[in-house]
Amino acid sequence: MSADLEIRVQPIVPGNPPVAIIEDFAEDPSALRKQAIMSPFRPAREHYPGLRAELPRQYWVTQQPIISRILKRVYGLAGAVELIDASFSMVTSTPAELSILQRIPHCDAFSNRQFALIHYLSPDFSNGTAFFRHRSTGLQTLNEGQRDRFFDCLEAEFEEHGTPPADYIFGDSPLFEQVLAIDARFNRAIIYPGNALHSGVIPPGARLSTDPADGRLTITAFFTVG
Repeated sequence: MSADLEIRVQPIVPGNPPVAIIEDFAEDPSALRKQAIMSPFRPAREHYPGLRAELPRQYWVTQQPIISRILKRVYGLAGAVELIDASFSMVTSTPAELSILQRIPHCDAFSNRQFALIHYLSPDFSNGTAFFRHRSTGLQTLNEGQRDRFFDCLEAEFEEHGTPPADYIFGDSPLFEQVLAIDARFNRAIIYPGNALHSGVIPPGARLSTDPADGRLTITAFFTVG
């Protein structure tokens, strides 16, 4: 690991795996921005509220050894790291376009062996990523055994109180408490457990440009540790 790579460990809450915050993650972030600007973006699959574009394979080849060492240092995991998916990503969906599940925090997996990375590549955006606790269950991470309980409880809450308004969650809400927010910074990356409840920090009235030169450009990656 580069001697000048700055890594901070930020607990989400006591007793849960932390978030690793890495400054100056890529050697040439401006080149990555240029690649993104030249790439064709398409609507994202699954639940991501925006657009994605193919990421050059060389990115993972270069960054994977660094990620492996961070996983060992921060989480004590030394197994093989296997990439699931990685792409350039931009949040672009308007509040009116959001599905119900896009209006609340989510997790990327229900396993403690899957992790996610977000690499921030917009010089003009400081809104990063927030992590949450579900008030009624107290859950902040979800495993397979907690999955049904969580979604059954959500369904009951929606029936009793109505669905969340058509907007991105921003700070505390009636159903969720924000327990941590990490600012975006150009060439900062975060690595976090994929089963942590989280959401992008998208304030009301945020600029949701579809132009990667002007929008909320990130790299997102999902991977497992054997």
